Amino acid sequence: MAPVHKVALIQLHPKPLLPAENFSKAEAFIRNAAREGCQLAVLPEYHLTSWVPDEPGFKESCADSASYLKKYQELAKELNICIVPGTIIESEGDALHNIAYFIGSNGEVLGRYQKKNLWHPERRHLVSSAHQPHEAFDTPLGRVGLLICWDIAFPEAFRELISDGAQIICVPTFWSLKDVSDEGYALNPNGEELFLNSTIVSRAFENTCAIVFVNAGGPPEKGQNTNFAGLSQVSVPHIGSLGKMGRSEGMSIVDLDMNVLKIAEDNYKVREDMKAEGWHYAYTQIRDASKL
Repeated sequence: MAPVHKVALIQLHPKPLLPAENFSKAEAFIRNAAREGCQLAVLPEYHLTSWVPDEPGFKESCADSASYLKKYQELAKELNICIVPGTIIESEGDALHNIAYFIGSNGEVLGRYQKKNLWHPERRHLVSSAHQPHEAFDTPLGRVGLLICWDIAFPEAFRELISDGAQIICVPTFWSLKDVSDEGYALNPNGEELFLNSTIVSRAFENTCAIVFVNAGGPPEKGQNTNFAGLSQVSVPHIGSLGKMGRSEGMSIVDLDMNVLKIAEDNYKVREDMKAEGWHYAYTQIRDASKL
């Protein structure tokens, strides 16, 4: 019988340039998730610093990123819970990298991914992983892949992870309702909400996988009156969104039934087609059938 994994979606509101305070709040959420029996807790992109790259203290606020990774490793081991600590900005010389990690319940780093598809304003500040392949990895929950925010706009990223056997794809995100031009916003003020809800569910269906999407939320005191998009959710084929949140900070716990993915693959046979000899989209062909 396929397992059911309990997943905590931690829709944190990151305060700019306050990594210690943001970590403390994230730790409290994770401890609560562990008490509720969760096996995985996922945080948003830029959860330690927020995204304010033009602020004078931004680079300095990223300087202790390595120490926070270690703290999350210690927390995972203490609580026996897997953690995706959103993203952590790391510096290499003058370059900044936006990195997502998957930390196993034993505290070991099982997966690392540097954001590839940078949102247009990010390109002045961050370095992309460019031509490095998307790779899945083994975890206590099965085979997992990592993507970040704007990556969801590129089906190729998901297909490459599926070709490497990913069943669950975690996507830490920092996405607002006004990430478009005034002209785009005027066409539909809820356009970004439509984009996220449509795309996340579509990616789950077309890849017979689970998408664990965790976005930043707005300040709790503002409720839904915020430009933070929120909408953290787990999406699976046949069913759609599970545990979908509103716009403000909070946590949602989802029971992810892996049997749903088996039923979806039995029906849609996406991975079966991708294994076939002579598969016409050769760049997405299953790399190693033993990983499925």
